[in-house]
This record gives sequence, C-alpha cells and structure tokens, in this order.
Amino acid sequence: MREKRHLLKGFTRRPDLSWPLVVRVFYRNMVVFKKTWKANIMFNFVEPVLYLWAMGFGLGTYVTQVNGLSYLDFLAPALIASSAMFATTYEMTYGSFTRMNFQKTFHGMVATPVSMDDVIMGEILYGTFKGVLYGMVFFAVVAMFGVVKSFWALFLPIPLALMVAVFSVLSLIWTSFAPNYDSFGYFFTLFISPMFLFAGVFFPIDNLPAGIRFLPWLTPLYHAVEVIRPLILGQVRGAMIGDLVWLALFLLLTIRLPLVLVKNRLIQ
Repeated sequence: MREKRHLLKGFTRRPDLSWPLVVRVFYRNMVVFKKTWKANIMFNFVEPVLYLWAMGFGLGTYVTQVNGLSYLDFLAPALIASSAMFATTYEMTYGSFTRMNFQKTFHGMVATPVSMDDVIMGEILYGTFKGVLYGMVFFAVVAMFGVVKSFWALFLPIPLALMVAVFSVLSLIWTSFAPNYDSFGYFFTLFISPMFLFAGVFFPIDNLPAGIRFLPWLTPLYHAVEVIRPLILGQVRGAMIGDLVWLALFLLLTIRLPLVLVKNRLIQ
C-alpha cells in the first residue's frame, strides 16, 4: 500500500528536470559511445542488410509487385524503421539495465546535482539519437540500392525520431521491472518481434485476417513505416499527418512512466 502511494505521488509530482543537465547525461553516454561506435553500428547494420539481400533480391524475384511497387521498393524503406527500432530497444534494455544495475552509473550521477529525472531523460535522448543514427546509416544503404525516389526523404529524421523516442520510453518501462537480462527475451519475443513481422514491414496489413487487422495500427512501428515508405518513394499523402500525430500523442502520454518507474526501481 505504501509503495502504491509512492507511485501515485510520483505520477502527480512535477518532473525535476534541468535541460542543461539532461544534455550532460546525454554527453556522458556519447563519450562512451565514441569508444565503441564501430562495433555498435556493425551489430545493428549487418542484420537489416542481410534481410534486404535475402528478401529484396531473393524473395523479391518471386514477388512481382506489392501495392504497385517492386518488392525491394516496398521492403527497403520499412527496414529503415525496423533497424532504428532494434537499435533503440537493445540500447534501452540491455544497455540501460547494465548502467543501472551493474555499473551503478545512475547512482553515481544522482550523487551530483543531476536529478534522477535528468538521468532518465538523458537516457531517452541517447536512445533516440542512436535510433536515428542507425536509421540514417541504413537509409544510406537503401539509397545506394537506388530505392530513394524523392527529395521528401530528407524529412526522414522526423518520423524516425518520434518512433525511436517512443521505443526508448517503452524499453525503459520494461527495464524498470526487469529482474535480470533473461527477462528481456520476453520483451523482444512478445512485443518487438511481432511488430517486426506484422506491422507492414514485409507485407501489407490488408493481407491479415479481418479480425486482427486493427492490431498493427496499435503499434508505433506501423505508423513509422506508413510515413517513411511514402517519404522514400515520393508518394506523400495527407494521411501521413495522422500517423505522425499518433506517434507524438503516444510519446506525450507515456513519457512520464519511465521517469516514475525507473526512479521507483532504484529507490527499492
């Protein structure tokens, strides 16, 4: 009962944020990232490239068109979104859990004038940066394959940033409850992998059974794909604004959760 009251108080209080200190937390993570960026990029880069080769040039030889597009044109923009999603979720689960539980980095920072809210928001900012970075790296690969058809692709960082910020928040929420590394397997198996498979990356959601066709609409990856694919292919339409609004509203509605839950985890 006491713990529930503490949680409720956390949701009602005003966040103790200082944006210069949030940026310092972000900078601290960037200093560490500079030492490992090559290995980090290769880890999150190779798998989507393999998907692009295997599905785009392998399966794509059997699938002539999807919604009037070649299979490579249909698949490649969506893989930009999924690559960014995986980069962020790995960082905000395994990476944040390590900094929080084993390296005690969070504890060390809050022993300074940095508040716990500053630390968590700095983590979210860092996860968002990594997702956008890896998405743009894969965008460069997609461009080399000749898939980019329009200057609208220059606006790609906007949907990428909104999507990976959402995944930073969701991943930190799970991390706040995770007792060990093994528990992240449930997060990826039950949430991330189904999104990857059924959120319109590999086939249109119209092909799903009518009773479950609404489920992809509930996922951030689907809305990001619905914006990124038209931007890359030059098929911009008004409905994309609704997808961006969905991502922005979801972020605004959930961003307080990790601020409270991670702090509560550390207090316990």
